[in-house]
Amino acid sequence: MSGNLAAELWLENQDLAIACLHNSFVQGIGDGSLPPSKFAYYVGQDAFFLEAFARAYSIAAAKVADWQGFNIFHDLAGGVLQELKLHQGYASNWGIDLQQVEPGTATRRYTDFLLATAWSQDVGTTAIAMLPCMKLYAFLGQKLADGGIPNHAYSSWIQTYSSAEFTPLTEQLEQLSDRYATLTPLTRSTYRYAMQCELDFFQMAWELD
Repeated sequence: MSGNLAAELWLENQDLAIACLHNSFVQGIGDGSLPPSKFAYYVGQDAFFLEAFARAYSIAAAKVADWQGFNIFHDLAGGVLQELKLHQGYASNWGIDLQQVEPGTATRRYTDFLLATAWSQDVGTTAIAMLPCMKLYAFLGQKLADGGIPNHAYSSWIQTYSSAEFTPLTEQLEQLSDRYATLTPLTRSTYRYAMQCELDFFQMAWELD
């Protein structure tokens, strides 16, 4: 086992992290210029994604052998449920019916990958598949908050992901990855695929007509 596995994988995939930061959708959130229709679409897609994310945590909790790991995976699932409440608030403000959301191609590709990994692989690989989302959002939130939280329509998004409450959730998942996973070609490809899914997810929302 590598105690620095999560950090090593993050460094290996900085190209995709930077590509996400510089994506037009993310930059539009950062400066407030993102068209509301694109953000509304993203909120619905992200809510669909987060439901699958919570299920993947729960599958990992059921499969992990030790009680400490069980509790941490469940706590992380609880964090996702809190995040979904935030999206429900967004949906109410932006007039989105989350019950009517149809997943886009990039969304379905990402959720299918996560759930297939959770069911078919060990808990370490599942943690690795989920880690890019958490780590990336903490990174994006902190980068967009450099110099202070801006005052525009997407300020709460930046505040959420740059907050002191979100960072510990990311660190918990990093610890689970370090504890249960090893650095193999599979974990490397799993992590990178998830990072690519993140970039594709932002690009899908940006390309919405």
